[in-house]
Amino acid sequence: MQPATRPERQAAPKQPLIVLLGPTAVGKTELSLQLCERIDGEIVGADSRQIYRGMAIGTALVGDAERARVPHHLLDFCAPDETLTVAAYQRMAYAVIDDIHRRGAVPVLTGGTALYVRAVTEGLRIPEVPPNPALRAELEETLRREGREALFERLRSLDPATAAVIDGNNPRRVMRALEIVISTGKSKVELEGAMPPPYQTLLIGLDRPRDELYARIDRRVDEMVEIGLIDETRRLLAAGYDTRLPSMTGLGYREMTAYLSGGLALDEAVARIKTETHRYVRDQYTWFRRMAGVQWFDMQAGDSPQRIMALAEAFLSGELR
Repeated sequence: MQPATRPERQAAPKQPLIVLLGPTAVGKTELSLQLCERIDGEIVGADSRQIYRGMAIGTALVGDAERARVPHHLLDFCAPDETLTVAAYQRMAYAVIDDIHRRGAVPVLTGGTALYVRAVTEGLRIPEVPPNPALRAELEETLRREGREALFERLRSLDPATAAVIDGNNPRRVMRALEIVISTGKSKVELEGAMPPPYQTLLIGLDRPRDELYARIDRRVDEMVEIGLIDETRRLLAAGYDTRLPSMTGLGYREMTAYLSGGLALDEAVARIKTETHRYVRDQYTWFRRMAGVQWFDMQAGDSPQRIMALAEAFLSGELR
């Protein structure tokens, strides 16, 4: 008589995570609200600008009415002069997502910062190198005197492997890579890797024709100025926040700071915000298009929201998993 065989233990099913990603002004906010209301979801922010308190207008932060409709997490929780590393954001996002799962709801990661999205969905291992204020001040001075190309050239000489894959037009990313290699003697890419989290992930990308997207951006910038971007910037400056902070050098604030200091006329500042936001959108597309597994939807098509809802429901029911 053959002994009874022990049944194989089945792995626990992975918990679902839905991701809505896309460039600035593409329509993520309203769609995420509609989706969460339909599937009992909660929104987890993935926007590196919307983490700051007191910067609601310039970062297009959702208001009280939207938060009353759907719970939101990881929004406006840092002071403008606080530093939040990507590693710290990743830990917080995982904790929030796991808590949402425990309560039986569906986490919907929503935002336009590709690095934040990838940190969560791909489980990027991010070097835990604390910021070095003295070194950062030196790098900031190099940026001020010699420009971002000088910083990037220094990175090329010290860490060519990271320089080959990093966005050389983003001085904050370049300075962080320099901090890592100077502090540890090791390449940023050498210290990195990935350990995907135990989630079943659905990646949904929102798209629009470029001319329509630019028009939406321009309208949004005009609205920001109308509802108080100038006063918001003035309050931040009056509170003593340094104009060199990452928060204060973000889109909208650096141009309004230049206007308030007399360096730009108002119409020039507004035009520059629009132009720089168009450029930022092109960068967002570059990084998002490198992500594998994203299902893209053209939001100009009237049936895209309905198709996205159906896709999400099929995913949650297990049909796609």
